[in-house]
Amino acid sequence: MLLETPPVSTDTSVEALNESKLPGAAREPREGSLKPVLDILPDSVYDNPTWKGMAYFLRDAGLYAAVITGLILVSNVFADIALDAVAALLGVALFVIGHDAAHGALFKSKRLNSVVGHIAMLPGWHVYEGWILGHNRVHHAFTVRQGYDFVWHPSTPEEYREMSRFRRALHRLEWSWVGAGVYYTHQVWWTKMVVGRPPARWRSAIRRDRFFVLGYVLLSLAGVIWLGAAMTGTVGGTVWLIARVIVIPWIGLMYVFGSFVHVHHVSPEIRWWKKAEWTKFKAQMEGTTVLHAPKGANFFIHWIMVHVPHHVDMRIPMYNLEAAAAAIEKAFPGTVHEAPLRFRDFVSNTRQCKLYDFDEGRWLTYAEAR
Repeated sequence: MLLETPPVSTDTSVEALNESKLPGAAREPREGSLKPVLDILPDSVYDNPTWKGMAYFLRDAGLYAAVITGLILVSNVFADIALDAVAALLGVALFVIGHDAAHGALFKSKRLNSVVGHIAMLPGWHVYEGWILGHNRVHHAFTVRQGYDFVWHPSTPEEYREMSRFRRALHRLEWSWVGAGVYYTHQVWWTKMVVGRPPARWRSAIRRDRFFVLGYVLLSLAGVIWLGAAMTGTVGGTVWLIARVIVIPWIGLMYVFGSFVHVHHVSPEIRWWKKAEWTKFKAQMEGTTVLHAPKGANFFIHWIMVHVPHHVDMRIPMYNLEAAAAAIEKAFPGTVHEAPLRFRDFVSNTRQCKLYDFDEGRWLTYAEAR
């Protein structure tokens, strides 16, 4: 996640990075501090034994490798569709592992976090150091702040009216439930991570990681082409092998993750704030959600929907987020946006939340904006 596309300008994003270096007391009113929340979190929520993080990583990596092997060996279209769905979910599971590692939450060792994080993010073709820059340094530092947090940053009615017809059509697609994966692929993965120009001090590390991801993709493609030629001997068979082993699981991962990030921060009940009104408490306690996943879903998504405590303190490992959420709810009852994780709510959110009026602090549909 680097920086630069509308609705957040490159200049503003650089300003966000520069501001993040300033002392917190100079930038943040005391009444908006997260310290009261951090003070009530029990020490146990920070426990992250190496064996536990490694067990999750090896389990997910092993299952992902097994499913990819199944996709190579099985050529039944119905079986492949099912395996592709599981591969996408396991790609998400590995991504959450990498996400925890990038926050330094998975292991106490910085080096081990880096090694596991780089590997775990490969199925999603994500640039590890680029993710740390955009996700940790900007999104978490300036959650739901106008002009700073670029993840699902809303456009105003005035900005929408100034768009070309093509940009309006793209906006309508990307802000629909069907287009969540398109938004994430375009606005986050491609524009900010793959081709975005990072600040000078991050450039070398991000360039290195871009080549690392590119090498993984090219080697995977070469290997599958070789297998396709050996196993099928036809162009059609090889193309179908590439599609089911590489392309479809990646597209599925991008859609699932784009949808998840949307429900983390976009809802009629979640307010975005102007710079002068924004505080850390409003951002991290009220600017995201705790969504209770169906039984068994956390096998794949690793409690990523319990998002408020993660934003309160990035150092909490994924498997302790529920305990942290319970402590927060007890100390600050009624503050957190809490609900079941339901697909119909995601669809409803995408229909109601198209544009944003920062003066009134509310989401608008296209019709309301007119």
